Amino acid sequence: MRASVESSIDELYKGPVESFVAGRTALARTLKGDEARQVKALQKPRVGAWAVNQLYWHARPLYDRVAKSGEKLRAAQIAALSGRRADLRAATEAHHRAIGDAVTEASRLAAAAGQHPGAEELIRTFEALSLARELAERPGRLTRPLQPAGFEALAGISVKGRPQETATTAAPAPIVAAPQKRKDDAAAERAQVFAERKRAAEIAKAEAAVARAEAAEAQARELWERQKEALDRAVRALDDLSGKLTK
Repeated sequence: MRASVESSIDELYKGPVESFVAGRTALARTLKGDEARQVKALQKPRVGAWAVNQLYWHARPLYDRVAKSGEKLRAAQIAALSGRRADLRAATEAHHRAIGDAVTEASRLAAAAGQHPGAEELIRTFEALSLARELAERPGRLTRPLQPAGFEALAGISVKGRPQETATTAAPAPIVAAPQKRKDDAAAERAQVFAERKRAAEIAKAEAAVARAEAAEAQARELWERQKEALDRAVRALDDLSGKLTK
């Protein structure tokens, strides 16, 4: 497909979700053959996916930060699973902070356009995008929310312990207890991950509610100002008429 057509398609995904179908139809009418058929086949994004697209197009640094933190987290998980030294906790916390900031901004962008995707849906989609090795859809053209299957698979695997220092005598008790300790550590790690995910979802939900309230307040203020202007005009007109009648 020509670069100019690809650019026009990007504009569809940048724009308001409610105008996607009309824009797609208008674009297809300007094309012929395979290009027209491919444009007609484009799927309208669901609101959650559309909100993620808006972050890609309008706040790229936050989107890239999520991707980079996901790469670091995946590398730390693989290292830990291989028994190598890795600061999995720091990588997880950095990833959650990046996702939290991304969800907050995506929710704000969506609220400004009158759309309100679920915070948990956004969190899962950002996790999936940042941790997946391959994506079925191009960045910025997401059409449906995603599930972080890769992350969930890694989160359910026990992390191997680091090789123990060589000792002159082997104590039987630690050898028996080590597997259980590794299992307990992995369970605690998973519990912390899910607790932080829940907290991030609650924060994002609260911030989205604030964004909706601010948008509603701005609309109400604008309406009040318009009504006040209309009232002022009506009062001036009445005064003019009253003045003319008394002359």
